[in-house]
Amino acid sequence: MKHLLLAVAAASLALPVTAQEPAPIPSPGEITAAAPASDWIAIAAADLLVMDLAPDAKGKARRVVIQLMPTPFSQGWIGNIRKLASVHWWDGTSINRVQDNYVVQWGDATEKKALPEGLVTVPESAYLSERKRGATTWLPSANGSYAPHHGVLAGWPVAWNADAVWPVHCYGMVGVGRNMSPDTGSGAELYTVIGHAPRHLDQNIALVGRVVTGIEHLSSLPRGTGALGFYEDEKERVPITSVRIATELAVSDQPRFEYLSTESDSFARYADARANRRDPFFIKPAGGADICNIPVPVRAVEK
Repeated sequence: MKHLLLAVAAASLALPVTAQEPAPIPSPGEITAAAPASDWIAIAAADLLVMDLAPDAKGKARRVVIQLMPTPFSQGWIGNIRKLASVHWWDGTSINRVQDNYVVQWGDATEKKALPEGLVTVPESAYLSERKRGATTWLPSANGSYAPHHGVLAGWPVAWNADAVWPVHCYGMVGVGRNMSPDTGSGAELYTVIGHAPRHLDQNIALVGRVVTGIEHLSSLPRGTGALGFYEDEKERVPITSVRIATELAVSDQPRFEYLSTESDSFARYADARANRRDPFFIKPAGGADICNIPVPVRAVEK
């Protein structure tokens, strides 16, 4: 029996040891999908601007939903936008400019439509907001040469220095068209970024929001052949049928969205994964990312 036990022990020692497979490293999308419900923050319907374009050539509806920025950013222009939406000013206007790798712009192509009374003139100083210490979440992996620091504030990409903080021009951000300085625009002429982030516009034009759904209805439009991508033929312009703050719509038609809290552990893991891709497809982590390559996740909520 003793010899049998020794033989069994020897045989077991001779068996190959199977190494335990390392746990797969999650992708940014997988981290987002696994985030608990408590890490998501609802976007108020009062902060959603709903723009409906004329149906496409196949009769398919085209809706673009824009989230307006919270305080302290651009509130003078956003107040104007709310007023313009409340009087249905954009109804019957159009998409007038599509410049490749840059922006899509909309408003009154004739520049003759009267603006409602009560719009405010916003000073250029409002491009910046006073920086409150500790209010921003610094992303050490968010590189960029346009400002000393980059990060997120209440779910929005921002840059800052010792005194001020300002939103930055990433893909899908919405800004206010203007003429030459000191004009700052009223908010009646808006644009969204559809190309490489034009960060040189930071602190030079007011940013008022971001497209949270429907960007494909803008980015896929034919490019304008005029200067700066403006449409030269009136027939090329895409009609805007309506623009409303979501609270003006029937409850059943109000879009519902939420964003991943940028103060949550889930977002910290997500941001790190965006800057250092370690999931199976990638060979070498980049070690950093531009702030615009760490978009804050936004998801639709089932009604």
